[in-house]
Amino acid sequence: MRFDTKIAVLLRDELATWQRLNVTTFLVSGLAATDPELVGEPYADADGTAYLPMFRQPVLVFAGSKEVLTSAHARALARNVPLAVFTSDLFATGNDTDNRAAVRAVPRDQLDLVGMALHGPRNAVDKILKGARLHG
Repeated sequence: MRFDTKIAVLLRDELATWQRLNVTTFLVSGLAATDPELVGEPYADADGTAYLPMFRQPVLVFAGSKEVLTSAHARALARNVPLAVFTSDLFATGNDTDNRAAVRAVPRDQLDLVGMALHGPRNAVDKILKGARLHG
C-alpha cells in the first residue's frame, strides 16, 4: 500500500547504536502525541488480550551528517512541516522539563541536531530529506 504521506526520522550518522534507538523513540512519540490520525486501532490476539495501537503506516529511518540535518531542519521549517527535534544537549538531561529548557536555551540556527522526526506529504518529506540515506 502506498501512502500519500510519509513518517520519517533523520538521525545523525555518527550516533552510537543506543543513541540512535533512544533518539528515534523519543522523536516518534512527538508525532504520535500530536496527530491522532497517525495511530491505528488497538490490537488484540486470538485470546482477546488487548495491546496498544501503533502507527498506521511505516516509519522510515534515515541517516545523514550534521550538515544534512541542519539543511533538512531549515527545509522543514520553510515548508511549515511540523517536526520533533532532538539535540545533543538532551543526552545530558534526565527529564522532560530539563529537555525543553535545553532546547529553549539555544537559537534555532545553532541547535546541535542529532535527530528529527516529521510527517507530511510524501513529496515534501522527500525534498526535506534530500541528501539523507535510508538507515541501514
